[in-house]
Amino acid sequence: MFTESELADAARLVHAHVPPSPQLRWPLLSEAVGADVIVKHENHLPTGAFKVRGGVTFVDWLRRAHPEVPGLITATRGNHGQSQARAAKAAGLRPVVYVPEGNSPEKNDAMRAWGAELHVHGADFDVAREEAMRVGAAEGLFPVPPFHEELVRGVATYAYELLSAHPEIEALYVPIGCGSGICGCISARDALGHRAEIVGVVSENAAGAKLSVERGDLVETNSAATFADGMAVRMPVREAFDIYRAGAARILSVSDAEVAEAIRLFWTGTHNAAEGAGAAPLAGLMQERDRMAGRTVAVILCGGNIDAGKFATVLGGGVPAP
Repeated sequence: MFTESELADAARLVHAHVPPSPQLRWPLLSEAVGADVIVKHENHLPTGAFKVRGGVTFVDWLRRAHPEVPGLITATRGNHGQSQARAAKAAGLRPVVYVPEGNSPEKNDAMRAWGAELHVHGADFDVAREEAMRVGAAEGLFPVPPFHEELVRGVATYAYELLSAHPEIEALYVPIGCGSGICGCISARDALGHRAEIVGVVSENAAGAKLSVERGDLVETNSAATFADGMAVRMPVREAFDIYRAGAARILSVSDAEVAEAIRLFWTGTHNAAEGAGAAPLAGLMQERDRMAGRTVAVILCGGNIDAGKFATVLGGGVPAP
């Protein structure tokens, strides 16, 4: 998808606005899993999630390709909206963001704090996205899709950092929502000629990506009821599907209970807070602990933006409601 030179250029652009994230080994985590585990800490970035990288590259492209537009509009469950609002405000553009009903209050507050004009609409992400695209067309705002080449180029810089520094990684676990993260990992792996297999992880309650790969064509689920809101997508994105169908070694599904257990392990083993999607890669690795025993693996802690109430429920041994 991208050459090594294109990713290096993207990294220079991203690093002018966002520092590289740490990639750390935690002995308690490795001990619990039975493998040599490297964590890519995207939760340490501004906005607390990996999406901030794609905001930088997308808005840079938008200002050059469409200097006439006054602003952008998009739909999100939170991290993408924070990224776009932060980058747009810094560039002097108007950021309009749509979220579904019942969205994370803390993520909503964070998006407003970064400058987003926030609107609540619809029962889930897909409905909110449809409305955002309609309003954008009516108001002359540039529609930011859930998947775009420039978003992926920015996001891919985290995998470029990780795999460049660690040629010993044999498998990399990454969550799948709309697909920019896993596609960025596949692109960086291929550009670097790295040997790591890329393992996608979805919620069993929003398993469209996994079902689509198994069928060989897009499968829409009836709902996406998971507290791991970064993976709560009913309809896979065609452009992303085409990439991870060919480039991922396999896709696993994890339950909300497994995600909650992974959040607890991140906390006890590293004292890092992980949101649901951020913990999903570790949940996938825990499923495959026998397969990965003694090997060097990496997990993407893609975000730490979990609401306080849900975090308290998880630390108390429970599983939050979707």
